[in-house]
Amino acid sequence: MQEKTTIARPYAQAVFELSQETSTVDAWSAALGLLNRIVSDPQMRMLVNNPRVSDQQLQDLVIEIAADAFSAQAKNFIKVLVAASRLQYAPQIAELFEAMRANAEGRIDVEVIAAYELDKTQEDDIAKGISARLGKTVRISSSVDETLIGGAVIRAGDSVIDASLRGRLTELGNDLV
Repeated sequence: MQEKTTIARPYAQAVFELSQETSTVDAWSAALGLLNRIVSDPQMRMLVNNPRVSDQQLQDLVIEIAADAFSAQAKNFIKVLVAASRLQYAPQIAELFEAMRANAEGRIDVEVIAAYELDKTQEDDIAKGISARLGKTVRISSSVDETLIGGAVIRAGDSVIDASLRGRLTELGNDLV
């Protein structure tokens, strides 16, 4: 995954800078989201990786699927990705773009994986704590992983806080070895 992110980062950075210069952040966000959905389709992935499909056929197909949803600049971006054999990195480009956008807007997406379903009050408490710590507006998404036994794992950008019982037991086991 690290290699994909490394390859995708310059493309995401270039598009993000362009979107800020031209005040088209929302439009680029929508275009990259659509491109992500198109490229993530299992049938499309087979075409992207098929050496029998020419670059021209591939870019024409992607642009045709999107109909009029892509601007002229977005279509050119797709052509660049196809010509560089980087179309398969569209999901990572979209993800990095959204992370850059969130950072520029002073917000952060936080993933909370808990051993049980969190209620609204618990999510709000976590959001307030992280917001105070990072100085950003926090958007929480939570999921359940019963294998954690108890507690939660919180991911905010590159930071991970493992406050799960499973994590503590693993740490204890490592200390005893």
